[in-house]
Amino acid sequence: MRQYTERTLSAPENVSGFTLLELLVVMVIIGLLAGYVGPKYFAQVGKSEIKVARAQLVALDKALDQYRLDTGHYPTTDQGLAALNAAPANEPKWDGPYLKKAVPPDPWGNPYLYKIPGEHGSEFDLYSYGKDGQPGGEGEAADIYN
Repeated sequence: MRQYTERTLSAPENVSGFTLLELLVVMVIIGLLAGYVGPKYFAQVGKSEIKVARAQLVALDKALDQYRLDTGHYPTTDQGLAALNAAPANEPKWDGPYLKKAVPPDPWGNPYLYKIPGEHGSEFDLYSYGKDGQPGGEGEAADIYN
């Protein structure tokens, strides 16, 4: 049988590890990187939501133009964007649906707004109030029009 001495049971003398100070320095560096990169990442998310809203407005605008080509006029404000998926009453020339799916909400979960006649230089206004869901605003909260 082998005899175990105190020397063979103790940890080897040349084993190295990280000190508490080294671990703290690494954690501070990771925290600084997260503090710098995090806000830049979330700013990009806000910009992408605005781009999605603009792309959806373009698609809805094209569907409204197709509706007008078939019927001779745009839907009324009361008929709204629902006229793109379901035939309005007393509309014999309707040849839809003009969208494959239901009208999507804007990227912030609010419905797109539609008004005819338009007040911003077009026959109709199609818009989203942005992130805050309220008229006006700046940045991500700014209104987005067709």
